[in-house]
Amino acid sequence: MTQRTQGHSSRPARIWFALATAAGIPVGMLWWTLAPGGLNLMTRNPALAAGTNPEVWLLRDLTLAGLFVLAGCLVGVFLADKTRRNGQKDLLFALAGGLVGAVVAWQAGIFASQIWGAPADSALNASVAFSLRSMSVLLLWPAATAVAVFAVSLLNLLKQKPYPDDDGYEDRDRDSPPFAGSKATDA
Repeated sequence: MTQRTQGHSSRPARIWFALATAAGIPVGMLWWTLAPGGLNLMTRNPALAAGTNPEVWLLRDLTLAGLFVLAGCLVGVFLADKTRRNGQKDLLFALAGGLVGAVVAWQAGIFASQIWGAPADSALNASVAFSLRSMSVLLLWPAATAVAVFAVSLLNLLKQKPYPDDDGYEDRDRDSPPFAGSKATDA
């Protein structure tokens, strides 16, 4: 009986891993669709359509970084739900899934460029082909998830009533100093 309960409680954590990992496929496709050097729907500037222009390389990485931050914030907001029993386990699985999802998105974008993109001659530089130059961008998805969970949890904590009584005061000695070690008393 204990094993069944324990297995049931870990199922939502595995779901967060699977959802974050699977979300990498549409994020990667969206990256190729929006980024300069891909379909370039974000800028639609013909000068930024080809990977031979070095200005494209930074914009391509920044597009993926923005998508990762957005995806991480969305996962973090959904994770910060107050009704969760095992929030820490869900968070750890979502962070791991976000990291794997980031790698999946990166590879899905590159795969989309190979299938639907124009052939690129990368003999001059490897960045001419649709690629990611800065691998540290892959850490943005789990980082944004962690920051979003922290921010939403902090806001939920700040919205709670500070005292359980209706009059706004906790049952305590009203003649005691307001801070520990303070010599001031309430007048």
